[in-house]
Amino acid sequence: MPREPQRPSGLRLWLRRRRGLVRPALRAGIAVALLGVVVMGVSAFAPAGGLLQFGSGFTSAARDAGLKITEIRIEGAENMPEPRIRAALGVKTGDPTLAFSPDAARQALEALPWIAQAEVERRLPGTVVVRVSERRPFAIWQNQGRFSVVDRSGKVVATDRLDAFGPLPLIVGAGAEKYAAALYDQLREAPDVLARTQALVRVGERRWNLHLSNGMDVLLPEGEEKAAIRRLAELQKRNALLDRPLVSVDMRLPDRLVVRQANAPAPPAEAKRGSGKG
Repeated sequence: MPREPQRPSGLRLWLRRRRGLVRPALRAGIAVALLGVVVMGVSAFAPAGGLLQFGSGFTSAARDAGLKITEIRIEGAENMPEPRIRAALGVKTGDPTLAFSPDAARQALEALPWIAQAEVERRLPGTVVVRVSERRPFAIWQNQGRFSVVDRSGKVVATDRLDAFGPLPLIVGAGAEKYAAALYDQLREAPDVLARTQALVRVGERRWNLHLSNGMDVLLPEGEEKAAIRRLAELQKRNALLDRPLVSVDMRLPDRLVVRQANAPAPPAEAKRGSGKG
């Protein structure tokens, strides 16, 4: 007695109906896998020159398989204009995905003024995700008549629209941008002194003056700023020294305090130091 032909199972019927309905993203993934296998085979048997020639063909094949950049997402940018970030990436929508180097893009981004750190991720089939951490504006630096915004390390991050970053400390002179953060932190421990300070002035690239909002200059000793600021805070608390009509308070000598009143002639030593050698 002849056997009846077996009917296909429900699973086989479902799979037959699903043929041809594979999503584009899956097809792209399959193409990447196949191209990767081909590259491994060629790299094993082809000479170096042949492999270089194959590389451009591989990129073209990837593009033909649908691996093109379709979206570029940028996260974390506040002060760095997005067009400059996109320009530094060196890629645009429509470019082949596999020709894009995330590491090279990261290095280019971290060379931009505002960018402290960058992460660049390539997601197949065609998405690039950029995450940036920006430097924080710390102070306005005045040097040789020019003004710029710097971060705590002294990196210049902006040279225009300086008022867009809110009230920032003013630091003055060559070298001030590199060392002002440490002095500012010491001043924060003496709020009465900090509240009266208008600018931190670097003298001779080795020591500091505090220029106060009432026009007074406080000459700090080289390398002993913290102790001098603490002493200054005590004098302000006891005697309101910083509110008196004085031109300057010289704290460079460890055993004495030299004050100069308004309309008083500058002492010879101070006149010699007026050249900026401190």
